[in-house]
Amino acid sequence: MHTNEPTNRRHGVMAEFESAQAVVDAARKVMAHGFTKVEGYSPVPIEELNDIIHQTRTVLPKLVLAGGLTGMATGFALQYWASVIEYPMNIGGRPQASWITFIIPSYELTILFAALTAAIGMIVLNGLPQPYHPVFNVDRFAMASSDKFFLVVESADPKFDQAGTSEFLRSTGAKGVYDVDE
Repeated sequence: MHTNEPTNRRHGVMAEFESAQAVVDAARKVMAHGFTKVEGYSPVPIEELNDIIHQTRTVLPKLVLAGGLTGMATGFALQYWASVIEYPMNIGGRPQASWITFIIPSYELTILFAALTAAIGMIVLNGLPQPYHPVFNVDRFAMASSDKFFLVVESADPKFDQAGTSEFLRSTGAKGVYDVDE
């Protein structure tokens, strides 16, 4: 028989820290312990924390390059179509496919396509818009926008163990450790 009871799935475990240095030190310990699915939250940007946690490369630069090359090819194709195929004009005996005159529109489309690819790619790869996230279920997380620092180890991490991960985060000097429900 099927019941409609909530499953109370865990998203992970959250640890609260008092200072930026404390969360950076804890992130080093967490990553050294072998956790890979870790997120950090703070009221101010901490480059060192970002460098420690996000060790993977993004595909965004390759997407921007592809967008730029697509823009350049589109610019050349558009100019070629207009001046050679659709509306050929013999002006001053110059060749109709004069690539020199195609440079400026092609350059502008290169910049346009690369910029649009960067903006849209950043939004998509960051999973935005994201009006809800499981960390919002922890009441203390509201302090992340004012003066507290948080680390979250996600339950999708291969080394995640509910009790073990909570105890490990306490050992890193966390002021508080909270379960994050989905």
